[in-house]
Amino acid sequence: QVQLIESGGGLVQAGGPLRLSCAASGRAFTGYVVGWFRQAPGKEREFVAALVWTSGSTYYADSVKGRFTISRDSAKNAVYLQINSLKPEDTAVYYCAADAWTQRVRTGEARYWGQGTQVTVSS
Repeated sequence: QVQLIESGGGLVQAGGPLRLSCAASGRAFTGYVVGWFRQAPGKEREFVAALVWTSGSTYYADSVKGRFTISRDSAKNAVYLQINSLKPEDTAVYYCAADAWTQRVRTGEARYWGQGTQVTVSS
């Protein structure tokens, strides 16, 4: 069983940076694909980025390429989502998800999910 805990959300000004963290308890991320999703008010949850822990390969939604960076810290067993040049439309609850299969993460069918962290961007 993997428990995912997101942190780092909050109220931030447009144009600034923010780093979200996803920590796992119960086991290491080794062998897993870890992804980030977001759900804005009134909208469906959407894929943002994913990282294959073993290889370090990354995937991004076209809408966030260039501003979002997913990374990992093996020592801390954590995955991060760096968001730069924040925009009001980035306002959403951001979720961390994990699964052994890349495709399941990218399609939102990951087995494990965190509770989410709210990001609110003021203009």
